Amino acid sequence: MEGPDVSRGALGHVGAVARAVLTPTGLVGAALEATWLGFHLGLYPLGLVGARASHRRTGYRVDHLSPVQRGLSVCDLDAAQTPILLIHGLVDNRSIFTVLRRRLVSRGFGRIESINYPLSTQDVRAAAAQLATEVERLVEETGYERIHIIGHSLGGLIARYYVTRLGGDLRVHTLVTLGTPHGGSYLAYAWNSPLTRQLRPGSKLLAELAQPVRGCQTRFISYWSDLDQVILPQRNAALRHPDLNVHNIGLHGVGHGSLPFTRSVVHGISRALAHLDSSGATVTPGVSEVTRRRVKSV
Repeated sequence: MEGPDVSRGALGHVGAVARAVLTPTGLVGAALEATWLGFHLGLYPLGLVGARASHRRTGYRVDHLSPVQRGLSVCDLDAAQTPILLIHGLVDNRSIFTVLRRRLVSRGFGRIESINYPLSTQDVRAAAAQLATEVERLVEETGYERIHIIGHSLGGLIARYYVTRLGGDLRVHTLVTLGTPHGGSYLAYAWNSPLTRQLRPGSKLLAELAQPVRGCQTRFISYWSDLDQVILPQRNAALRHPDLNVHNIGLHGVGHGSLPFTRSVVHGISRALAHLDSSGATVTPGVSEVTRRRVKSV
């Protein structure tokens, strides 16, 4: 789709965002988006310091932990200590996860890392190869052969490419994506660069990601919102692939930048990552298992 067709498509999806905003929930969501954006801009410079940051709880004492933290550590030590890697989106840094990281720690997760990939990144494939190196480093440092990844926006697409095209499913138990352009975004037509061309609907990169990935061992949880002002159309942030075990979760009235800060998202992520047995299967009904092969949409 080029020229006028692209313009008409983009305008139509912008109109959908406007209609979502003009509801009571949408107005509240827009106000929260502005608030979180201001908060994030204040933290942004701190996120530029260093290539990565980590939280690691050492030792086996639990008496100093809160009841929630103690409960996860005692009942499911594997789930509590499985490393979680956070990957930010385009023109951003790890500061976008400040609140999410603290809330995960408060829920008992003991090893959380976040990395910064270069702002000059122009290729999802190259960024995915760099991610593979980071994952191997984390596996070697922690002794855990499989980890979880949470990716916001472009970070989720980079992680998906690593998992499905570079064999990363052997290392990643669960990939959670927040506002990721799985189906591309018409907003990518607003700027012409090697990277934005990969993010347009129907791009060669997205066609590659649509290829078969039979036997993929990673489970996917994809959050999307009808108020997302970056992913156009908004449903393109849902992941649809017949070979993948996907649980799509639709939200109402949550902006693109608010997704990592939203309480229901944090709660959902915590619940999904907290109930695993040693084989990686879930032990709580209602939490999608890694062995299933289906696509669910909400």
